[in-house]
Amino acid sequence: MRERLLLFFILFGLGVFLYLFQNHIDTTKGFVVLCACMVIYGLYSIAATKYKKRKLKMHPPVINESYKPFVSVLIPAHNEEGVITNTIENIRAIDYPNFEIIVIDDRSSDNTATVIQELAKKYENVFAMVRSADAFPGKSAVLNDALKVAKGDAILVFDADATVEPDFLNKLIPNLEPADVGAVQARKIIRNKDVNILTRCQNNEYTMDTQLQVGRDAVKGAVELRGNGELIKRTALNDIGGWNNYTITDDLDMSTRLHIKGWDVRFCPEACVYEEGIVYLFPLFRQRRRWLEGTIRRYLEYSWQALSSKKMSLRARFDMAMYITEFIMPMWFMMEVIFRIIKVFTDKVDPYSLHNTLWSSLIVSAVVGMGFFMTIRYSLRKYDDFPRKKSFIEAAETTVYMLTIWFPMEIFICGKILFCKKDMNWGKTAHGLVLEEKKKIKERITKELQSLQAKIQEVQSKLQEVLK
Repeated sequence: MRERLLLFFILFGLGVFLYLFQNHIDTTKGFVVLCACMVIYGLYSIAATKYKKRKLKMHPPVINESYKPFVSVLIPAHNEEGVITNTIENIRAIDYPNFEIIVIDDRSSDNTATVIQELAKKYENVFAMVRSADAFPGKSAVLNDALKVAKGDAILVFDADATVEPDFLNKLIPNLEPADVGAVQARKIIRNKDVNILTRCQNNEYTMDTQLQVGRDAVKGAVELRGNGELIKRTALNDIGGWNNYTITDDLDMSTRLHIKGWDVRFCPEACVYEEGIVYLFPLFRQRRRWLEGTIRRYLEYSWQALSSKKMSLRARFDMAMYITEFIMPMWFMMEVIFRIIKVFTDKVDPYSLHNTLWSSLIVSAVVGMGFFMTIRYSLRKYDDFPRKKSFIEAAETTVYMLTIWFPMEIFICGKILFCKKDMNWGKTAHGLVLEEKKKIKERITKELQSLQAKIQEVQSKLQEVLK
């Protein structure tokens, strides 16, 4: 209820501001100023990243080779029999001396439980947990259950479709050693990015997120965990009381609570975790819906704690405030257009004013789109080594993809929070779709070959009868 009221007052206040002051203040310019502030902060992050890189080059950090905490790798799995074996085999190949793998079956309706139990029998450092059918739902509850039996001083969380390189932990672990660091997030990359335009855009979106996370890390801002490939100190976990069972985005919720408690969260772009991108549009919308709803809800839920915390750094607070503008901007834009159109018709102004209004809205849209485009293109050039032409084309299509998904979805989520009861509908991401598609194709080819062989045999038998 508190989240609903806070969001209502935010939107109501924004609406009143736009409605009352459109005659006195050019709110389009105000919107552009908001965008400009975001751009300036982005440029500041880039400058801080370059400064940090130059500083590290002049004074390379000394890595403490003796810092090798025991790591418990937690892998929640719900209906993941198609991918979980490959994931466990891959994680077992990590070149690190002290770790265990705990795979948790979360009330699966397929053979996931049987698969992980067989793997636990096969491998010494793999352990299987099977949750009962009446267990509390959600990834957070799964992780909290596993934490009770985990032995590690550090907890590493992977999705059921994750794959990494053998040196993954050796790159990630040194970032966790400082006393004030509570967690480290690895870079996420889409493994099947070349399947179609959706997977390609998802990977480009992740690359842009890498750029933003690196910038936030450089300014000591509010770096966020991403669920897959997150490494957390047990002391930090104990300090915040583990995962929140009542959130649909466990990673974002935990990030905010860590910052409020004064823990630093770092980002390590050198350690990469590969995951499967979503191939089809509807499952992608379901996943992004959950991400966006969880993002907005955690800002609403923890706003007062973030403002009143004596442990949260000023930099993290300011950085978080700047990123909240990402969610104010679409609502501002939509209200601006609606109020201007209403004003044209209610005030009986010259119809040409509507034309000018729409043009100003298009200009604002172009400003927003250009900001996305420049950020994505810069990210692709820097982190994926794209040539100029390819980075231009893919940045353009990814900009359209992001504006198409995020702007309308934010309006939908705000309406959902305001008028619907909060639920724990996860919108689970389906893994193994590519493998399933290949399996279907293989089965179809096999059937066609069998049919062809049967026809050949039939023709051969008829020929033999004719020859006789």
